[in-house]
Amino acid sequence: MWRKITKDNNAHTVKSRLEELDESYIEKFTDFLRLFVSVHLRRIESYSQFPVVEFLTLLFKYTFHQPTHEGYFSCLDIWTLFLDYLTSKIKSRLGDKEAVLNRYEDALVLLLTEVLNRIQFRYNQAQLEELDDETLDDDQQTEWQRYLRQSLEVVAKVMELLPTHAFSTLFPVLQDNLEVYLGLQQFIVTSGSGHRLNITAENDCRRLHCSLRDLSSLLQAVGRLAEYFIGDVFAARFNDALTVVERLVKVTLYGSQIKLYNIETAVPSVLKPDLIDVHAQSLAALQAYSHWLAQYCSEVHRQNTQQFVTLISTTMDAITPLISTKVQDKLLLSACHLLVSLATTVRPVFLISIPAVQKVFNRITDASAQRLVDKAQVLVCRALSNILLLPWPNLPENEQQWPVRSINHASLISALSRDYRNLKPSAVAPQRKMPLDDSKVIIHQTLSVLEDIVENISGESTKSRQICYQSLQESVQVSLALFPAFIHQSDVTDEMLSFFLTLFRGLRVQMGVPFTEQIIQTFLNMFTREQLAESILHEGSTGCRVVEKFLKILQVVVQEPGQVFKPFLPSIIALCMEQVYPIIAERPSPDVKAELFELLFRTLHHNWRYFFKSTVLASVQRGISEEQMENEPQFSAIMQAFGQSFLQPDIHLFKQNLFYLETLNTKQKLYHKKIFRTTMLFQFVNVLLQVLVHKSHDLLHEEIGIAIYNMASVDFDGFFAAFLPEFLTSCDGVDANQKSVLGRNFKMDRDLPSFTQNVHRLVNDLRYYRLCNDSLPPGTVKL
Repeated sequence: MWRKITKDNNAHTVKSRLEELDESYIEKFTDFLRLFVSVHLRRIESYSQFPVVEFLTLLFKYTFHQPTHEGYFSCLDIWTLFLDYLTSKIKSRLGDKEAVLNRYEDALVLLLTEVLNRIQFRYNQAQLEELDDETLDDDQQTEWQRYLRQSLEVVAKVMELLPTHAFSTLFPVLQDNLEVYLGLQQFIVTSGSGHRLNITAENDCRRLHCSLRDLSSLLQAVGRLAEYFIGDVFAARFNDALTVVERLVKVTLYGSQIKLYNIETAVPSVLKPDLIDVHAQSLAALQAYSHWLAQYCSEVHRQNTQQFVTLISTTMDAITPLISTKVQDKLLLSACHLLVSLATTVRPVFLISIPAVQKVFNRITDASAQRLVDKAQVLVCRALSNILLLPWPNLPENEQQWPVRSINHASLISALSRDYRNLKPSAVAPQRKMPLDDSKVIIHQTLSVLEDIVENISGESTKSRQICYQSLQESVQVSLALFPAFIHQSDVTDEMLSFFLTLFRGLRVQMGVPFTEQIIQTFLNMFTREQLAESILHEGSTGCRVVEKFLKILQVVVQEPGQVFKPFLPSIIALCMEQVYPIIAERPSPDVKAELFELLFRTLHHNWRYFFKSTVLASVQRGISEEQMENEPQFSAIMQAFGQSFLQPDIHLFKQNLFYLETLNTKQKLYHKKIFRTTMLFQFVNVLLQVLVHKSHDLLHEEIGIAIYNMASVDFDGFFAAFLPEFLTSCDGVDANQKSVLGRNFKMDRDLPSFTQNVHRLVNDLRYYRLCNDSLPPGTVKL
């Protein structure tokens, strides 16, 4: 049947035959092929009589004659399954590698060539022009981007199996298109307003458009293959990788030097975006080789071979002209990302001394220079900070030049925060010297940069974090001084708290105890009940975000080991239970609730001894580990808040809080504590059973059943003898006889599966009885 569908004769091409078939038939047939390959290929391929090569030939024809894009995507998925199967087969039986590859080599090379042809306008213009490159789907990609991405995944998988063949197939195609791009220089002429590309014939413009689109796709393909040149194969594939990287460096430099992105063209709406895209993709492809450059750097770090130095220096010469407000955002951001990769992943020792890098430092720290767009400014500042803060690989501590780098980093941060540090609380008061909006802009611009720098250094060595905090110290103190002046400006408070949250997470140790205490105390003083109510009730989502970030900072504080921040616990708990909780308790909105309950959970989990003092002597004397209870009213209030949250409709909050209680029981034996056992246990069981009966959170019925078991198992006797009869007595909508039946049917099993089964049976029967009783006509006599 498949042979018949894909048979090619003069009267009928394969594609026209497929077009004649019903679309749903092709769809089902493709699904069948996918299942065949995913489920049966492993078994059938080892059977010598099965014609695997013919099967692949038919699949090849079927794939590349699909009448629709969706059909083609589905066939590419089948090839991906097949390639994954080959890869796993080779990895699990290394001895067969040559035999497997020899068997399938021709098919794989043919597949690679055809997939590459399909992404090129040179061979497939009509089909590619049908693809939408504007509308984004659920994955935030256009139809064209999806087509290209899925095709490149197949190319990458063939590269993994046949690296030499794949490279020798792809690189010449890339070269052909590069020659066209690099040859554009001869067509550039000077016009009155600048430079113009002297290609005007309609046919030539169309051919150039196709070539540039193809070059952009092939650059993405080359970037996608970067991972197959690193690690164990670095030395074996070094020459191929070096050829690619040198070519990419040459292309990026060429684009930056002759400024193709600013050139006038005959068809500006088409050719200008093409030229910008090629330049951006060449930078992105080079960025993909940053891990290869890092490995090259570690191989040559002692010799600093001229070849490596030249690669990095030339790359910087290509990047620097693009760090400008006159460059389109797409190109600017590609250059910034490449700069970040050089500074963070490659980290060559000599990077700071390259003139082009010095130029970027001067550009960013020059107060008179126009600021880049926010995202680009943040990326460039991150790169410059990382050049100075990140340890150089393969060098001992005494060769890291920390003193000099520390001074340079302090100068960098000082320049970046110059305007911010000049803001004084008095300057933003009612008699302020500067308009409020100007102050807000300075705060936003500075804190977005500083926060990103801290976030990127938070996982690094102590020395790096130390230098970072020394540079930031004055800006942090200014932030704390400014905070009260902006307490009623929720957009500014939001940014300030984001900055402090990042500081607490990344540089808590470096900030030191006294200053950290000062920050916490300032926040606790500022967030009065009135201020919290204003933020949560009247300032919308921004106000709620402010409170959530404040609670996140307190989460970091309560998790801190040792005794340093323990004195703040009473204030933090009081803030939660007396100020925040009453405002949000009855609100249907989930805002702030999740963060509040996480803070309460972390307070209990990390400060258990604040509530339960356990002494070895007391345990020995009593023979049981019954701790002495402290701060009982606060503990009871927290537990009551958890109980109330189970009565609310928000399923995410319910799931989170149930998980928190179960975690506290697993780690701290919460349900076994005397106060919980005697005053709260069966209240919680009652609430959870009512939730099951009302089916309000039915998605969580398994988790609720397990929680009921864990609570009841603390006192099974009490559960069966007292709680269950009492629960049934209080049930509305069922008569005494039905209650009696429900009680008798609940078996006294004490293992988890049987107990939860009994709970769910009880709930279902109770619901059934209520339904029956509600459907009876009024006045019916029940026997």
